Amino acid sequence: MDASRGGALAAAGAPPLAFKGQRHRRLTEGAIGVVLFLCGLVSVLTTIGIVVVLIGESLGFFREVGIVEFLTGTRWAPLFADQAFGILPLLNGTLLIAVGASLVALPVGLLSAIYLSEYATMRVRKIVKPILEVLAGIPTVVYGYFALTFVTPILRFFFPETGIFNAASGAIVVGIMIIPMVSSLSEDALSAVPRGLREAAYGLGATKLEVSTRVVVPAALSGIIASFILAISRAIGETMAVTLAAGATPQMTLSFLESVQTMTAYIVQVSLGETPHGTLEYRTIFAVGLVLFLVTLAMNMLSQRVTRRFREVYE
Repeated sequence: MDASRGGALAAAGAPPLAFKGQRHRRLTEGAIGVVLFLCGLVSVLTTIGIVVVLIGESLGFFREVGIVEFLTGTRWAPLFADQAFGILPLLNGTLLIAVGASLVALPVGLLSAIYLSEYATMRVRKIVKPILEVLAGIPTVVYGYFALTFVTPILRFFFPETGIFNAASGAIVVGIMIIPMVSSLSEDALSAVPRGLREAAYGLGATKLEVSTRVVVPAALSGIIASFILAISRAIGETMAVTLAAGATPQMTLSFLESVQTMTAYIVQVSLGETPHGTLEYRTIFAVGLVLFLVTLAMNMLSQRVTRRFREVYE
């Protein structure tokens, strides 16, 4: 009787259950695809909006200030009566902090990654890696006060000529801040190297140190360099830590013991609300932000190019 009822339904044109399930699955997959597309579209539109705002406000700035003066001037004083709009002092401070942070973070992060990947046991790795990554979750303003109250007094003890605000203190705390990025990304790259390469080197009589430094690290070079470049980009874009630790003195100097001002620190200074909206002084933050955007964009593009150039593919 059930068979005759099913035949009657089929004859009446009722769709079978399998067809209904397949149609529901297609609709679900289509809806998921639309949601994912909209999420990606939000990111793209946000980036486009940022670029449009930066370029639009920067054009208003460059109508009054020559781009040659802006890019080659060695004095930055847009908020003084005797105004000057040379961005080189801000670039100098930013690069000083980035270089100092790199000297701290890159070797420490890489050595930590080698230890976690090649020397640490699984139990130690499960304990040490999360503790190391906790550094990335500490608010940057805390790093700034840590630099003022702990790092700077130590520097002044060994180098009495060090200022209260100085580039060295800012570079050290920013370097500590980006260690987890270097360590985590480099450790992932090292762990991705096939076990067979290590075993082949051990079979030839290589020591653990030789395997780590002459086999594993060269094989993971693309990922390691990419982590370096991304970490340096993070140091260039750091704001609160360098604002509190390095000071607000835009100047051309190579001394880490003097106060400097980075591009991000200047943006914070002008964004406090004391500069009238729509003035030339106000538009300087967009011109500086555009330069900062282009610098970080160039670093990210360099990271992708290095990754493609030195990538090793294993079967």
